[in-house]
Amino acid sequence: MPSPSPSTEIRRARPLLGTLVEIRVDAAGPQAPLHAAVDAAFAAVEHVHRLMSFHEAGSDVSALNREALYRPVRVDAQTWKVLAAARHLSQLSEGAFDIAIGARLQDWGYLPPGPGLIPSEGNWTDIELLQDSRVRFHRPLRIDLGGIAKGYAVDCAIAVLREAGIEAALVNAGGDLRVLGSPQQVQLRHPQNPAFSAHALSLCDEALATSANYYSRRACASGEVSPLLDPRSRQPWLGAASVSVRAADCMRADALTKVVLFAAPEVADRVLEACDAQAYVQNPLEAAA
Repeated sequence: MPSPSPSTEIRRARPLLGTLVEIRVDAAGPQAPLHAAVDAAFAAVEHVHRLMSFHEAGSDVSALNREALYRPVRVDAQTWKVLAAARHLSQLSEGAFDIAIGARLQDWGYLPPGPGLIPSEGNWTDIELLQDSRVRFHRPLRIDLGGIAKGYAVDCAIAVLREAGIEAALVNAGGDLRVLGSPQQVQLRHPQNPAFSAHALSLCDEALATSANYYSRRACASGEVSPLLDPRSRQPWLGAASVSVRAADCMRADALTKVVLFAAPEVADRVLEACDAQAYVQNPLEAAA
């Protein structure tokens, strides 16, 4: 009886979605099909990047920000899916999650500037999802899907790997990650010393996303800012804690970190329960204990 093929680990990374996306697979058998599966998974992430990047002039997001105030704009089915999920979470969280924050992030230098001055008072209720994957804005605004699309791209990569027959994998997009198959240990960064880990979690067919100000705080004309923006007050979150959310899929985990940061505790708890998710809030003193 022939002995089983030895297991092979393949680990590759590419700069996408404004971060470094790493894909790791572990499987027995010849390497060529494994590399092909990883290539296909990266292609799925690249497709999401082309559709939903604020930085890409040809993306659905850029088309919406240019034209949706003046006429309905048809978007790709994947973009529509993410927009619908974002709207649902905005409604559940009473506006604590909101994609209509692009103008303020432009003001603070986290997103590239666009033509003209765009008022930033519009919110998620001004984004109308019409039939046939069309979208219309009712007030001037700019959307940014950076708080949800990265998690969605991770889910797409995992779906491709599963369809290719991969049974054990991890896809990590700058801390938004999902595990396929057998349990894997995932380290949570220390909120004050992100080069070090504070806690470990075991994930099995689950996702984890984290929001924190490790490296992103900066000074601008209005004072210190961060890309973690409370969409209701339009003020930056400058806390020292980190928030991680564990969920069945990475799209929801990604968005829910912002709900935990900005919603009232009772609202955040209700949304987490509705999404069958768990939150881990690490405060610096607690992490050091």
